Amino acid sequence: MRRKEVLFAIFITILVLLSSCTTLPKGANVIESFEKEKYLGKWYEIARYDFAFEKNLNNTTAEYAIRKDGKIDVVNRGYNYITKKWSEAKGKARFKGVDTKGELEVSFFGPFYAAYNVIALDKDYQYALVAGSSLKYLWILSREKTIPSEVKDQYLTIAQSLGYETSKLIWVEHNK
Repeated sequence: MRRKEVLFAIFITILVLLSSCTTLPKGANVIESFEKEKYLGKWYEIARYDFAFEKNLNNTTAEYAIRKDGKIDVVNRGYNYITKKWSEAKGKARFKGVDTKGELEVSFFGPFYAAYNVIALDKDYQYALVAGSSLKYLWILSREKTIPSEVKDQYLTIAQSLGYETSKLIWVEHNK
């Protein structure tokens, strides 16, 4: 197993062990009328809270595809601007309950899953705000490499209302 995969597995293990019983930040709600087929495909990471696995990565994307067993294949990819190499992690996601609710769990290593909560989503599935299990994890995603300022402002307002320090977001470059 490569070093990054081992580090990510350790990170997920710690995340799971340190998580409380809740898998959603206080006050946040997941999308209730979630259509998984519309969510599938490629997403560009516009902004995120930084953490070990994505450290020094730009041009980050996530791609989702349905599996035969009903789970979702996840491929996260990014360009490490320090090492000048692409990094890729493959995992799987599953719905925590019903598949019409944007409450999922994602795993990149064995039985260890972390919360993946879609808390804001436009009607055309072009922009998404995703929260982890706590105020330490947040992503803004788009189908394009950019996001309109009104959507950005709306998502930042939602995040701030939940207690996220949006000044700590890393704004991802997409230049590769």
